[in-house]
Amino acid sequence: QRSFSIDYDNNTFLKDGKPFQYVSGSIHMYRVPMAYWHDRLNRMKAAGLNAIQTYVFWDQHEKVQGVYDFEGNNDLVAFIKIAQSLDLLVILRVGP
Repeated sequence: QRSFSIDYDNNTFLKDGKPFQYVSGSIHMYRVPMAYWHDRLNRMKAAGLNAIQTYVFWDQHEKVQGVYDFEGNNDLVAFIKIAQSLDLLVILRVGP
C-alpha cells in the first residue's frame, strides 16, 4: 500500500513507510511544446531530481469564462502521466 507521511520525531518524510527526501525542480509545461515534455522531464530525472514542480496557469485552461481547454499543450493529465512514467513525483501548484 502506497503512503506518504511525516515522521515528526525524526524530522523526515516517509514514503511507503521509509525515510524519503525529495529533490525537486520546477518546469512550466506551458512554456515547453508538448512534443518536448518527455525529453525535458527525462533530462530533469537525469540531473538527479526525483520530483518536479509545475504551476497550473489557469488562464491557459479557461481563456473564456466557463469554457475549458485541456487539449494539446494544455493537456495537464498527459504531462503528469509522462512524469509518472519516468518515476517522477509531481508537486502541482494550482492557481486561480
